[in-house]
Amino acid sequence: MRRVFGKVRVRAAAGASLVVALALVAAGTALLLVLRNNLVGQADLQAENTAREIATQIATGKPYRKLDLPDGDDRPVVVLSEDGRVLAAGEDVRAVDGKAVSEQNPPTAQQPHDSDDDDDDHGIKPGEVEDKARHTGGTATIGHRTADYRFATVEAKDTQGGKAVVRAGAPLAAEREAVGSVRTAMLIGLPCLLLVVAGVTWLVTRRALRPVEGIRREMAAIMASTDLSRRVPEPGSRDEIDRLARTTNETLGALQESVERQRRFVADASHELRSPIASLRTQLEVGIAHPELLDAPGAVEDAVRLQNLAADLLLLARLDAGERPADARIDLAALVREEVSQRVGDRIAVETGGPAGVEVAGSRGQLARVLGNLLDNAQRHARETVRASVAREGEWAVLRVEDDGPGVPPEERERIFERFVRLDDARSRDDGGAGLGLAIARDVAERHGGTLAVRTDSVFELRLPVA
Repeated sequence: MRRVFGKVRVRAAAGASLVVALALVAAGTALLLVLRNNLVGQADLQAENTAREIATQIATGKPYRKLDLPDGDDRPVVVLSEDGRVLAAGEDVRAVDGKAVSEQNPPTAQQPHDSDDDDDDHGIKPGEVEDKARHTGGTATIGHRTADYRFATVEAKDTQGGKAVVRAGAPLAAEREAVGSVRTAMLIGLPCLLLVVAGVTWLVTRRALRPVEGIRREMAAIMASTDLSRRVPEPGSRDEIDRLARTTNETLGALQESVERQRRFVADASHELRSPIASLRTQLEVGIAHPELLDAPGAVEDAVRLQNLAADLLLLARLDAGERPADARIDLAALVREEVSQRVGDRIAVETGGPAGVEVAGSRGQLARVLGNLLDNAQRHARETVRASVAREGEWAVLRVEDDGPGVPPEERERIFERFVRLDDARSRDDGGAGLGLAIARDVAERHGGTLAVRTDSVFELRLPVA
């Protein structure tokens, strides 16, 4: 049972059917009440009209034995005197409310009273009819058949001042028949309508969820085959499911790109590590066999290169893992001056400039690494000048590193920020590095909410939000 109701189609069909059932029951109940009240009101009006017609005849002085009374089967009528005597009765009327017509007792309001109070009884005078009729339900026996009726009671006084109470009834058979017919139709139609609602909801939900099942099957196949180049089908319906399929394909595309990037990264890192490791091993083996031929400075240089490459790979791994920078406040101009003062081995002295007090929030070590990578790149390509300057532009702190070298061709200004990418004139192991410096610099800039780009041929611009 839980498995059956665990399906979306079943839950949707059951929920829609329940809501429609509650709505139909409420609407049907209201309809029956309104119909019954209307029919009872019509019966009351019919009974009152009959009672007033007869009361009018009495008020005009027409003798009781000559009253024009309606057929008893349709409208039973009984006229009582003030002391309860039957003055007139409709044809075949045998009893009202279970009492024989000859045994009828007048109601309390109709009890005999002193003649002095006649004019005060319901405010009517001789020759008048009571304005307000009283409506009650009851039974009447016509011949040998007893049925339910609605009765209207109206008092009248004849021209001599004698009071008469007229009770006229209207049958409720039509009301019972109409209400019963509607109730029967509802009891038959409600289950059929619920079946239609459940069936339509089932089919519509099934059709709507069919693309979702296709997406699920394709995702399961992709996970089983590990082929991230595959994509889930897009229904093209421009609804939520279509947007889900497009977002799923975008996610698969991003995942595929990430996996391919990771594979390239591992391959490039293996290649970069293999060269210095092989060179260092060769030098050590030669040194063991022929100590006099050992190139100690070269071995140290290869070890330093391995150390720097390992540090770069570790930093990239931390950045890829989502490491968030610290939230320290850093004076960008002071950072530039401090880092430049420690670069004693540079081929070209670095010029600095910019106002103090331009502060950013982040990791001092990572921002110093960005500045160092940009200055290393400028040192490799500059002829005579390298400059690092700081400025503030609105809500941005801007660090520019420029040199007088040949610059970066426009078509290469984005590619140089990819990992392990070196331009043709920077491919030497000694001068070009591993091709990770600019990639690390851009990743750090983005982690700090900023950007790093080549603005002109030889100007690298780092933009960070002001703290």
